Amino acid sequence: MRELKKIWMDGKFVDWRDAKVHVLTHGLHYGYSIFEGIRCFSTSKGPAIFRLKEHIERFLNSAKIYRMDLGYTGKEIEEACKDQIRLNGKAESYLRPIAFTSYGEMGLNPLKNKISVAVASWEWGPYLGRDATERGVRATVSSWVRIDSRALPLQAKCAANYANSALAKMEAIAAGYDEAILLNSHGVVAEGPGENIFRVKDGILSTPPASSGILRGITRDTIIQFAQDLDVKFYRNDSTKEELYTSDELFFSGTAVGVAKIREVDGRKVGNGEWSITDKLQKLYGKATHGKEKRYEGWLTRVKA
Repeated sequence: MRELKKIWMDGKFVDWRDAKVHVLTHGLHYGYSIFEGIRCFSTSKGPAIFRLKEHIERFLNSAKIYRMDLGYTGKEIEEACKDQIRLNGKAESYLRPIAFTSYGEMGLNPLKNKISVAVASWEWGPYLGRDATERGVRATVSSWVRIDSRALPLQAKCAANYANSALAKMEAIAAGYDEAILLNSHGVVAEGPGENIFRVKDGILSTPPASSGILRGITRDTIIQFAQDLDVKFYRNDSTKEELYTSDELFFSGTAVGVAKIREVDGRKVGNGEWSITDKLQKLYGKATHGKEKRYEGWLTRVKA
């Protein structure tokens, strides 16, 4: 990772190398932290953070679910994100707001510990590589099952959830694939380790509903809005593993990954190599995030020098 200048920690900016926590930090031992992944893009009018308000709203909701008193308003965290971009001078950046139980007490009760809040940023290219945009990725259905909402609240973006994702990711890589697809405990498609998934069949776009055990992604919501604006027929519905194999088009969506085609699932080629709907959505996403589509200007938070 290439170091930048500053990281916002508990209300003030510190040098990158001084942004440290104690080895007995509670959140490190018990996974008790929440976070967001947000992207800032370069535009003709300068840096712009995509859907910042929605990300911070989800961050606050995650804190509420986990009984975390952040000690900061959403507006203050938004300003920290903008200042992070200003101070580091990198328009194309990935932002990471995070809140965690800090050093103080050990044990399973997190209520004894202060909540620390930080915002970091770094330069991060396409999560699954640049080939994912054009050629698409090779995916496999994981043997690991997506965690159930009765075990952990899936609408909170909590670090603990991502141990499940890491196991699926490592399994996929070990088997020679780029990414995993997780089914839920009922055997229907949920999502990728860090992405939502969309399917196209007979001109109809679909994605698993929240009840399938997914995180309601901000990029997922963006794609759904695009579909409405492009008059693409769309449904939220469950799908099975074999329906992945018989899709005309498949793609992942997410802040880190953007819109990434899936060209193969478990050694089976997806569709016939045409991506008529995915290409339209992918192109519109690129235009919207870079300030080239006026109707989505409201999703951009401009960062003034």
